[in-house]
Amino acid sequence: MTAAPVAAGTIGAMRQPRTPYAVAARELLRETLFDAARDLIEERPWAQVTMAEVAAAAGVSRQTLYKEFGSRDEFAQLFVVREGTRFLDAVEGAVRAHLDDPRAALAAALGVFLSAVGEDPLLRTLLHDDGTGGMLPLVTTRSQPVVAFASERLVAVVCEGWPQVARADAEVLADGLVRLALSYAMLPADPPERTVPTVMALIDPFLARALGEDAGGR
Repeated sequence: MTAAPVAAGTIGAMRQPRTPYAVAARELLRETLFDAARDLIEERPWAQVTMAEVAAAAGVSRQTLYKEFGSRDEFAQLFVVREGTRFLDAVEGAVRAHLDDPRAALAAALGVFLSAVGEDPLLRTLLHDDGTGGMLPLVTTRSQPVVAFASERLVAVVCEGWPQVARADAEVLADGLVRLALSYAMLPADPPERTVPTVMALIDPFLARALGEDAGGR
């Protein structure tokens, strides 16, 4: 039996989009530099790590590193965002697992984040910096890239999961929750199981209004 001819367009449709070489090379360079920085920061504070050491550990020149990132602060901020992305994936998963219950969803997300801070050595180093390690300003006075990135992720999930919430309210909710999470993570007073109810009590009035709940209907 002769096999039926395959239309030329069918083969093309089966192929996955190809990442341009320049884009793939840049992504690889950034990931290699971030991985090198992570290894170095696990050994000593960021304030004691030079950009030349990061470049050497990644196998590139110092000039290549600065051409890609521009400055030490820019590199450090994007490094924190990269590390945070791994945890935000887990946080987002916790929200999506409880879309039928917004309070349970946000509580689960906060619990995942606070637990991760306690378990990951690098994240603990970043958030518990006493000011001498060089990373504290990146998550406090100059935290906008980190806060904005995390907030945008949370806004997207809130708007998708609970369409009754206005985007403006979702933005306020996400920004407040992210800042509270970072604050409690940097200065923990209690374990996550006690911190989560405290934070939820703080945001609950706003959450109820954003969800359109009757003040006496819950």
